[in-house]
Amino acid sequence: MKYIIKPKTKRIDMGKGVKYKKMDKSYFESRELKRHAGVWSLWALGVGAVISGHFSGWNLGLASGGWGGMFVATCIVAIMYVGLTQSVAEMSPALPHTGGAYSFARSAMGPWGGFFTGLVENLEFILTPAVIVFFLSNYMQGIFETAPEMLPFWWFGFYTIFTLLNIVGVELSFRFTVALTLLALGCLGIFWLSSIGSADFMTYALDIKAGPDGSAQHLDGGGGSLFPMGWEGALKAMPFAVWLFLAIEQLPLAAEESVDPKKDMPKGLTYGIITLIISAFLILWLNASIPLGSYALSQSGEPLLDGFKVLYGDNIAKLLALVASIGLLASFHTIIFAFGRQIYSLSRAGYFPVLLSLTHSKRKTPYTALILGSLIGFTVLMVTKFLAGNESEVFVGGALLNIAVFSAMLSYILQCGSFLLLRKDKPDLERPYVSPFGKFGAWTTIFLASIIIYFQLQDQSYRTAVFISIGYLIIGLVYFGLKGRHRLILSPEEEFALEHEAKKELAKN
Repeated sequence: MKYIIKPKTKRIDMGKGVKYKKMDKSYFESRELKRHAGVWSLWALGVGAVISGHFSGWNLGLASGGWGGMFVATCIVAIMYVGLTQSVAEMSPALPHTGGAYSFARSAMGPWGGFFTGLVENLEFILTPAVIVFFLSNYMQGIFETAPEMLPFWWFGFYTIFTLLNIVGVELSFRFTVALTLLALGCLGIFWLSSIGSADFMTYALDIKAGPDGSAQHLDGGGGSLFPMGWEGALKAMPFAVWLFLAIEQLPLAAEESVDPKKDMPKGLTYGIITLIISAFLILWLNASIPLGSYALSQSGEPLLDGFKVLYGDNIAKLLALVASIGLLASFHTIIFAFGRQIYSLSRAGYFPVLLSLTHSKRKTPYTALILGSLIGFTVLMVTKFLAGNESEVFVGGALLNIAVFSAMLSYILQCGSFLLLRKDKPDLERPYVSPFGKFGAWTTIFLASIIIYFQLQDQSYRTAVFISIGYLIIGLVYFGLKGRHRLILSPEEEFALEHEAKKELAKN
């Protein structure tokens, strides 16, 4: 590999307009992370990030495909996530850096590919907690009977508390993650056990029929078709099934805080996806099979809460609402962790301003990245409320939520593309764990993620989200082309990639 070192500036010119700056020891000392997480902390981080999707969001897919359509959609999406998590489980211990998706793409596709992948994932992780805290605050508003004008105070309070929890220390953050995840799974477990005695699958789960215009309608007495909207309905339900698994891919962002990432990361990802698959099918079966029914469930904003009300009555509705909010809290907390590490890694390598990678001198947490990510999320909510007014819930559900889904699917395509390129171009890379599904698993994920994007584009609200996402990505690429690519830093991810590129060049010669 040819490059030119400029001694006065300690800059390295890699050609193709990409320049690196070699930093001294103090730069990285002020950006250290602390290792703490073991297998079960990683498991909790992955499951906790996703678990809110088992409390709400997935159920809207019942209106697109009926129960059978949603079941097939969940099966297909579960296959996609198995392929994704196993591909990531191979790459993460081979590239054990906190950059996650950016790190994989940087080694596979160079600085441009690394930056673009990091930008896509950044969009997902910034907006997902904003959507979660929006609905979480609506729960709190109902429980404590506060005025609608108080919602921004709920947003600010949740962002402040959980950002501080992540700043205070990695030990406390992971303990809290494990506790919230176990509580959320405990809530689901109580619901499943309570539902079995009231479950009547034929009467309640199959109470949807297709109306004259193809939309879902209630079928009195149930006993309808498994696929009232046909197989196309199952495909249309796929974007909603994504919420049962979305964000488990954040786990590699904890690589530099894992005690033994080469052993623990694959286990955490594998145990996490197994847990989520079991939970997904139990909630799909039992939430729809109690007297609430699939049709009512498809119209609900709080399906688990409504299920609890059916089982225990409305008299303890506020207590049940508090219980149902635990899943939202778990996901909100863990995805704040994710965007903090994601911003930190891109900043440490110079893709984002380097100030954002500073870590606390004692607690070794990326406080500047956490604060900025939270401020952006809060600002997005405030701007949404100002522009959309009384329609803000529609906009959050129809645009912001869908931006997160679109960016996630694009991220999966890029990550599995990185997996395939690394298999092809770096066959000698040490791989402590090898995906049992190999290239087939990666190609399957790419295909299914592309299908989900296609069906997103069939809905106007999804198209709006895609256009907003594309605008953000174009702005980011313009910045990188004009300035960012001249300010890169030899971080661990970058040095690792450059060393392997140099070995490849030497092998050719």
